[in-house]
Amino acid sequence: MSSDAPTRHRFLVYAPDRTEEGTLQKRLSVRQAHLDGAKNHFSNGLVRVGGAMVTPESIASPEAPKKMIGSAFIFEAENIDQVWDAIKNDVYYTSGVWDTEKLTVTPYLIATPFNI
Repeated sequence: MSSDAPTRHRFLVYAPDRTEEGTLQKRLSVRQAHLDGAKNHFSNGLVRVGGAMVTPESIASPEAPKKMIGSAFIFEAENIDQVWDAIKNDVYYTSGVWDTEKLTVTPYLIATPFNI
């Protein structure tokens, strides 16, 4: 019995923010548009896990202010081009929040159970 469903692969995306003054404010100003796009990618199965990277000080205590410094994702797609298309159309990419010189998309083999 064969399946017509295409093979999907996992990809790890590391998307650090730019370090210039004002980047966090820019991130916050377009955050809702980013979250709306991410929600769409999550609902169609393209994004399996996603979230903001924060400074170590952000988790020092429950009351500590959270300073976002980038994003990380696990995508599930037929090929790396689908992931790059989604990333390059994200408002964090197009508005200059993410540091596009440091952003990476890497095929990722999961070694532990993955139940999300």
